[in-house]
Amino acid sequence: MFILTNDQLTVEILDPDHDQANLGARYCCGGYIFQITDQKVGPLLSGPTFPAAPNTFDGQGIPDAFNLSPLRTVGDPDQALIVGVGMCKLHQNYQKNSVIAFDSWSVTKGANSVEMVTSQTHAAWNVYVKRTVTLLGRTVRSNTLVVNHGSAPIPLCWFPHPFYPQPVDDALIKLNIPVTLAQNDGYQLTADGIIRRLGAPIMPGHYLALAHEARVPLVVQQRHPLLGLVTASTSYIPAFFPIWGNANTFSWEPFLERTIAPGHQYAWSIDYDF
Repeated sequence: MFILTNDQLTVEILDPDHDQANLGARYCCGGYIFQITDQKVGPLLSGPTFPAAPNTFDGQGIPDAFNLSPLRTVGDPDQALIVGVGMCKLHQNYQKNSVIAFDSWSVTKGANSVEMVTSQTHAAWNVYVKRTVTLLGRTVRSNTLVVNHGSAPIPLCWFPHPFYPQPVDDALIKLNIPVTLAQNDGYQLTADGIIRRLGAPIMPGHYLALAHEARVPLVVQQRHPLLGLVTASTSYIPAFFPIWGNANTFSWEPFLERTIAPGHQYAWSIDYDF
């Protein structure tokens, strides 16, 4: 575990080479924020099983994932390179995917940041990934750079999955982009633009894809039981955008979808302001 701390927050980041008991085929191993703790009020993040120990699929804190765009050849349909993880065995039910071999990471820790770098190769793919987590005051920035050093395009489907504790009332989030909600049993959109729960959260959880036509990067105002309100902002415009929550947590997943041509790179970031 790597620790970033100041007089306000402590950020715990998993070590991709030594904390593999908490890692699996779903979430990126580098830059995995496992918990953020306020020096006065305590832990600020949750998870689908929190406060019990997490499993490698559900996770905890602020993980993020490339797992929905595995890089695989025609000859090996059940094996693939998952960016940020390594070679994995794929199943029809992606929740059962497993790691064959984790890729190793080079880690550089500074006074207020941790940088993690890996290079991954498989068939015609050669992928360079750099993940940097920075703590500045009450802002935690997660930055990602992907470079294509191979001869094949890299299709990216990436999303952050921040897990917040359930707010004390039904109000959850307010967004800076217009959205509509299909008829569902879990959520409603109020006239003032707040997405609220419909009744108490349930353990199986409620999942809902939001309909939107975002034209600007996302800003999320998230209700929080300890801090009242926290915010997050992306550097990219979201594509597919679901929300999900159970009795232990609530989360949102703004997808970034991009194809990186050979010889090209792409970088993006998301800021969490506590």
